Amino acid sequence: MNEKILAGRYVLVEQIGIGGMAIVYRAIDRNTGHSVAVKVLKPEFNRDAEFVSRFQREAEAASKMTHHNIVNLLDVGMDGENRYLIMEYVKGQTLKEVIQEKGRLSAPVAVQITIRILSALQHAHQNGIIHRDIKPQNILVHADGHIKVADFGIARMANSSTLTRGDAVMGSVHYFSPEQAQGKGTDVTSDLYSVAVTLYEMLTGRVPFDGDSPVAIAMQHLHAAPEPIRRYAPEVPEAICHVCMKAMEKDPAYRYRSAREMASELRMALEGRISDMQPRLAENVAPVQTMPSSVRKTNLRQTTGATRTKPARARWWIMTAVVTLVVMYGLYLGTTAIYEKVVNSATVEDYVGREVAEAQRAIGRIGLKAEINEINHPTIQAGIVVMQAPRAESTLRKGDRVLLTVSKGPASQSVPKLIGMTRQDAQTTLKPYGLTLSVVEYRVSSVYEAGKIMEQYPEPGALCESGDIVQVTISGGVAYVPLVTGRLLPEAKELIAAAGLTLNTDISYKETEAESLHGRVTSQSIAANSQVIQGTTISLTVYRVPGMMKRAKITLDLPATEELTSVRVTLQDGSGEYTVYENDYPANASRHPEIELTTDNAGTYSYRVYINDVFKYSDMVKFE
Repeated sequence: MNEKILAGRYVLVEQIGIGGMAIVYRAIDRNTGHSVAVKVLKPEFNRDAEFVSRFQREAEAASKMTHHNIVNLLDVGMDGENRYLIMEYVKGQTLKEVIQEKGRLSAPVAVQITIRILSALQHAHQNGIIHRDIKPQNILVHADGHIKVADFGIARMANSSTLTRGDAVMGSVHYFSPEQAQGKGTDVTSDLYSVAVTLYEMLTGRVPFDGDSPVAIAMQHLHAAPEPIRRYAPEVPEAICHVCMKAMEKDPAYRYRSAREMASELRMALEGRISDMQPRLAENVAPVQTMPSSVRKTNLRQTTGATRTKPARARWWIMTAVVTLVVMYGLYLGTTAIYEKVVNSATVEDYVGREVAEAQRAIGRIGLKAEINEINHPTIQAGIVVMQAPRAESTLRKGDRVLLTVSKGPASQSVPKLIGMTRQDAQTTLKPYGLTLSVVEYRVSSVYEAGKIMEQYPEPGALCESGDIVQVTISGGVAYVPLVTGRLLPEAKELIAAAGLTLNTDISYKETEAESLHGRVTSQSIAANSQVIQGTTISLTVYRVPGMMKRAKITLDLPATEELTSVRVTLQDGSGEYTVYENDYPANASRHPEIELTTDNAGTYSYRVYINDVFKYSDMVKFE
């Protein structure tokens, strides 16, 4: 790297991150003027075949994916011996920094972030890519709240918080799965485990397992149960805790089978559609019977009272007989109670996951009755028991009811037609369906107006589930917003025009006493480096010092009317037309008022007069 310029194109501005095998910089692309993230393999690894291979694997993985929640790969190359990746630059913080700053996040915010991580992973998994190192440090939170998943395939290097086994990199110890701790193979459920650990940390402000060494933490992943979330955050709904704990099961077979399934469960939990994840116990529990003490006492009193006058031998025989009868009666009652409890009670089994017909037969065989409640479920097929009440191992009297909640399958709905709509209209249309819009491409079209949707997937009429993503292509070339804040207005106008954008002619002004700021842009309505459609309108606010403005006077020629007259005057220069005067004149006002116009620079300008938003005439005026 020569003078902090990589490949003669990327000007390295500042170091923004460092990992076990790479350093990350913010840089400026000299070809576009945009900020990018540059990831450079550390010099000590340039000749290490294993680390070079891992670096190349990240490039290969990133090149397969285009998703709004994944950091995009822009370029790959070498500068001398320096291997580098050019990635999309995300201005903001890592999720780890957000957690450290806030302590813990509210359940709705944590769930929404998790759903976006899962959306990225679903896309990756569909492309055959397992991240293997999901953690808050690899989740980027843009300044506008947008979530991006980073470091696919590169965060698999040996350092103080990473375990390796041979060349199988296991992942960061606080977040990796039990199978990674054992050096076993990983699959999509390994990523879901790490997502759940991340969700746990967002909700509680702490990781579920911690220790003095990576090995100690790894052993907890294998053998320890995490503290309940509600111990640290009692306000978190139980349903959300349930989803998190299921994804953190030690055995991968008991976790969710896909990122989409876990995201769907989180949405349902957040919306309260599955609110009773721990079903309540039944009220009709068989009572325990005991021998009435009043019967025993009454019989004893009556018997002994009747025999006080008898001889001792008679009293002894009678007492013996009474005691024998009492004992036999107690044995009878106790035996009856046990018999009643054994014969007339039943123990509830676990019916969740069974077919409803099978569950009904099993319930009937033990003398209970099944009551069925059906619900739509986005991931569980129709006819399968989703929940039960009371829970397994509960004791009921025979004849009592067991409530089974049975899936009806996903709610049947079709993807609406979005073609021809604007992005905003499409988002409004999808909202009642529970669908999410994702813009995957901007493309020039001779058929559709700029800003209109020209393609969509799934196609209109296709069956879909709540939570699915509809991908669209929008007509219009891509434009990147230039950084004009701090520049003089004429220069800002030129940059905006060169980028293919439209300047709002109604420029706002902010007064200042600093002459050095006069005529410079203080803010722009769309952030620099934002990707927008060509032709998008951008508004500016410009500093001005009142005493430094150039002035000119003109006389208006207004029509005679009995109504209010709206007047707007614009100036034209090399960068376009912009408004410098607006006012409303009542019917009794002068028809030839003299007005003063102001602008930043001296010179002769063409001005145009609009009356009631209709162009009327133009002329020239000199500003001094």
